[in-house]
Amino acid sequence: MIGKKEIYELLNDAQIPYESMGHEAVYTMEEMDRLGITKKGTVCKNLFLRDVKGKKHYLVCVPEERKIELKTLHEKIGSTKLSFASAERLEKYLDVQQGCVSPLGVLNDDVRNVTVIFDSVLLGETQVGVHPNDNTATIWISFENLYRLIREHGNEVEIVVF
Repeated sequence: MIGKKEIYELLNDAQIPYESMGHEAVYTMEEMDRLGITKKGTVCKNLFLRDVKGKKHYLVCVPEERKIELKTLHEKIGSTKLSFASAERLEKYLDVQQGCVSPLGVLNDDVRNVTVIFDSVLLGETQVGVHPNDNTATIWISFENLYRLIREHGNEVEIVVF
């Protein structure tokens, strides 16, 4: 499993600039707001979804304030209807628990089954906040470097206008 320690090592080895902020465990965006974490930059809200047959999985990453309509999201990404994936699927595909979902979770997706969908408004962001697969920290990284890291891992990545 690629956890917090391994994420930091990976970023350091790749010489990708980032900042890390430790904090108490957070499970919701409201808790992140309360701790002031969201004031540093654009924090990603991450939805782990599956299609109707459970054959395709998507990790949708949008700025925290973005409202996502599950009833119409499938049309934007070219899928069948979508629903939240179970905790079991989250652990199977991303090897994280609820509350720790992050685009960096796909680094645990050895067979590259999960498609990562980024909101187009993240393009050009220099301070994107994501968990390092652990909800006791937030790392700040440019969107460009986050996108590159996931692409280099081999997962399909799409940028969508929401």
